[in-house]
Amino acid sequence: MVHVEVVVSLLRGSVSSVHLDMAVGSTLAQALQQSGLLPPGWQGQHLTVGIWGRCLPLETVLRERDRVEVYRALTVDPKEARRQRFKATPKRIGTRTARSGT
Repeated sequence: MVHVEVVVSLLRGSVSSVHLDMAVGSTLAQALQQSGLLPPGWQGQHLTVGIWGRCLPLETVLRERDRVEVYRALTVDPKEARRQRFKATPKRIGTRTARSGT
């Protein structure tokens, strides 16, 4: 048996996880199906999945203590999100201290 964890975050702010005991040789797709965390008909959808933050195909064979993850698509480019946050509060991020005695 292989012990794995399946983690799914389909909606912002909600995370669901389940621990599974899978047969040796099981794949990512089989773990997702057995978890019951995805809505019916998910096989036809394009999902980005991986193990421990690394995107992998659904045919990947699982190993002991793998963490299977389903990733949501980004709604905003991370660089653009940072620009928007900076515009909202134009204070400088971080601190600079004046050196005294020089």
